[in-house]
Amino acid sequence: MAHAVSLQKVVKTYRRGKETVEVLSGLDLDVEKGEFLAIMGPSGSGKTTVLNLMGGLDRPDSGAITVQGERIDSLSRAALARWRSRHVGFIFQFYNLMPGLTAQRNVELPLLLTDLSSAQRKEHVATALEIVGLADRAKHRPNELSGGQQQRVAIARALVADPDLLICDEPTGDLDRHTADEILGLLQNLNRKQGKTIIMVTHDQKAADYAGRQVHVDKGMLLEPEARA
Repeated sequence: MAHAVSLQKVVKTYRRGKETVEVLSGLDLDVEKGEFLAIMGPSGSGKTTVLNLMGGLDRPDSGAITVQGERIDSLSRAALARWRSRHVGFIFQFYNLMPGLTAQRNVELPLLLTDLSSAQRKEHVATALEIVGLADRAKHRPNELSGGQQQRVAIARALVADPDLLICDEPTGDLDRHTADEILGLLQNLNRKQGKTIIMVTHDQKAADYAGRQVHVDKGMLLEPEARA
């Protein structure tokens, strides 16, 4: 099975005043195509940094990051932005929806950067909303939707360009347990039925249990992964 994502000897540091803080210390991690991976670890362990590097939102100080066979750590800023728009869908704890736009228009936003016609964009949006079970809420604005429905809109927006990779940063952190389980079940279905590669950072063990594999990051190092059925 081909690697969807491969991190090799990745080092990442940040400046904190006059101090240099090493967040990742030569980290190696491979994610297989079609895998649902949960990354866990204490606050400040580097897990969100790993996610941002995989999604092309940040660059390593050294080491190699390969996604779908392409070295993204050496791309220019403009090329990296184009790459993200084609290959990665992002889902965050807070939904980041535009309050004045309907669900339909929020989902359509990533497609405005493409060459798709208006009719093609409408078709893609309808499909994405259908996948997340919100076809009947297309004309509703965020304040007319529950928290779980807003996160479903955010997932539809992440899916609408049919990305290779879904990057999820605490996607259920703002939801109650029942709603969180519904969203996690949706992500699990996207992985199992549509073959989406999903990488999720979470501090919640119950959320991590939905993934096929869990790894733990602590003090910039990858701990022994725990295989799951």
